[in-house]
Amino acid sequence: MKLITVETLPGMNYEVLGAVSGSTIQSKNFVSDFGQGLKSIVGGELKSYTAMMEKARNQATQRMVDEAVRMGADAIIGLRYTTSAIMAQAAEVLVYGTAIKYRN
Repeated sequence: MKLITVETLPGMNYEVLGAVSGSTIQSKNFVSDFGQGLKSIVGGELKSYTAMMEKARNQATQRMVDEAVRMGADAIIGLRYTTSAIMAQAAEVLVYGTAIKYRN
């Protein structure tokens, strides 16, 4: 499945199948959250949070791709990611785009 950030594919012949999305909500456990809180005092990358968000993006993307495959799509255009805080220790990752099928 091709994932493309542009809104349209000039010169390509395709059918728009519809909007697709995927999301997940991730949180860290207390021990890890406490350790990252201490790290934030001295500064630097919060590596366990970086890994958590990467995992969340991958999971949300796979859910979106699965939805597009069920629709018979060849690609997703207009790909966008967004995040939001759900509560103090949890974040949502949402990915969305437009499923398309190439025409001959």
